[in-house]
Amino acid sequence: MASSSGTKDVGPQRSMSRRMTKMASMVEAGDENTAVDSETVPSSLASIAPILRVANEIELENPRVAYLCRFHAFEKAHRMDPTSSGRGVRQFKTYLLHRLEKEEREAEHVLAKNDPKEIQKYYQNFCEKNIREGQYTKKPEEIAKIYQIATVLYDVLRTVVPSSKVDHETQRYAKDVEEKKEQNEHYNILPLYAVGVEPEIMKLPEIKAALRAIRNVVGLPSFLMPKEKERPVNDILEWLAMVFGFQKEKSSWL
Repeated sequence: MASSSGTKDVGPQRSMSRRMTKMASMVEAGDENTAVDSETVPSSLASIAPILRVANEIELENPRVAYLCRFHAFEKAHRMDPTSSGRGVRQFKTYLLHRLEKEEREAEHVLAKNDPKEIQKYYQNFCEKNIREGQYTKKPEEIAKIYQIATVLYDVLRTVVPSSKVDHETQRYAKDVEEKKEQNEHYNILPLYAVGVEPEIMKLPEIKAALRAIRNVVGLPSFLMPKEKERPVNDILEWLAMVFGFQKEKSSWL
């Protein structure tokens, strides 16, 4: 926390301390003996859980950026429920505030002398190491997780760094992530592609095995075609389409 006397803070560090002081008035003092894990997010604040997961993920590598992620999560939680009226929200926010006060004092800069430069350098290093280099060595599910982390980091970065101070290198990485992250997202249905690059998920052994099973079903009744010719079908989805049909607007999913 910023001191009211003695040494003088400079630049963004002082601004962050003022924001911490303001945050203390957002919640009432809670029971400090009640342990609340930062991942135990109240259901009404579920959208901040990914931010806290990223903070936990990068904690050992860069505690200062992890602190900035939790700070962003707290501010977002307060905007979502400024009166802390949701179930468990006041307790959660009080715990998180105490943790932030401690981390602001103890989490040191690793790559730069202030928060805007610290998070930009970390973001650039993360993208270079995990996306540029990792795309040739990491599994599809690992790449999907990396893109999720990179997206959260950039969201946090934009709250710390004024838009006019986001350097060209950071913007270049952010644009690259935005363009490619959809290709590496988790699916609950298989993506349709006819031409172009095969989505990474389609290369997974379990997906290939599932497709082989769908397309090689033995014993499906044949169809009587014109001139009384029988047409055998082994693809279960094709067979279902021929028997029952599919709604026109849904057929592009198959």
